[in-house]
Amino acid sequence: MTDQDRASQDPATKVPATLGYEAARDELAEVVRRLEAGGLSLEDSLALWERGEQLAAVCERHLAGARERIESVIAAREQQPGHNRSPSKDLGGLWSSQSSGS
Repeated sequence: MTDQDRASQDPATKVPATLGYEAARDELAEVVRRLEAGGLSLEDSLALWERGEQLAAVCERHLAGARERIESVIAAREQQPGHNRSPSKDLGGLWSSQSSGS
């Protein structure tokens, strides 16, 4: 890892700040696959679990950002004259059901 790579890492997660959602998700799936396959030492299993936690946090941040963008668009649309559709109906209740559980 170069000094530039270290500088661009999120210190809270030790995952590169530029890691996209899809890359984090794919790596997380591989971590889970390796853990479920077993056969690793305790130390290797713990290191993989920690990496999985870091990757899950990256995915959560990306998803939270996407959720905020969608909610912002819905809110802006509701402010338009003549708007009469419920956002929860537009998205099949997806956001309203998730928001109530958080």
